[in-house]
Amino acid sequence: MKVILNQDISNLGEIGDIKEVAAGYARNYLLPKKLVMVYNEKTAAILQRRQDEILAIKEQKRLASRSLKEKIEAEPLVITMPAGNNGKLYGAVTSLAIADGLLKKGIEVDRKKIEVPDRSIKSVGNYKVIIRLYEKDEATLHCSVEAQAVAAVEEKKPGEGEAKKHRARRQRTETEPATAEEQAAAFEAAVNRGELSS
Repeated sequence: MKVILNQDISNLGEIGDIKEVAAGYARNYLLPKKLVMVYNEKTAAILQRRQDEILAIKEQKRLASRSLKEKIEAEPLVITMPAGNNGKLYGAVTSLAIADGLLKKGIEVDRKKIEVPDRSIKSVGNYKVIIRLYEKDEATLHCSVEAQAVAAVEEKKPGEGEAKKHRARRQRTETEPATAEEQAAAFEAAVNRGELSS
C-alpha cells in the first residue's frame, strides 16, 4: 500500500515522504494513529500544497543538525571507569554510556545513532565516536576513557570481603554484643557461670 507520511516515523521516513508499506501495517497501526495518508489523487494534491511547509521543516532540521554537530565536536567527552593496572576496564563503555555522558553536558542524542568502535570500548584511551545526525550529517565525538583513581577502586582477593565482615563481627562480640538478643544471651551465660545473680 502506498502512503504519504504525515510526520517522521523512525525506520520508515520523514514527513512528506511517499512510501510503500504492508497493508496490515498501514490499516492496523499507521492509519488509526493518523501517521500517514493513503496515497491517491486527493492526498497527492494535499501534499503538493504542503510542499513549502515540509521544505521549511526540513531546513529547520538541517540547521538544528549543524548546531548539534558544533556542540558535539566542541569539546571531548571524558568518561571515568574502574580499570585494572593493564588499562582494561571493569565493564565497557557503550552507546548508552556515551548518550548519558552527552546528556549531562546538555546534549541529547538518540543512542541508536551513536557508533562506538567495535560496539563497545573496553580499555582506557582516546577514541573517535561517530554520531549520525540528520540526513548524511555526522559528528565526530572525541571520547577520552580514563581509569578511576586507585583509592576509589580497591582490588580485592576472592572472599576477602567476607573475611573482613567475619573479623569485624568477632571483634564486636568479644567487646560488646550488638543486638538485644546477643545481650540477653550474654547475660544468661554470665548468670549460668555464676558471675551475676539473677
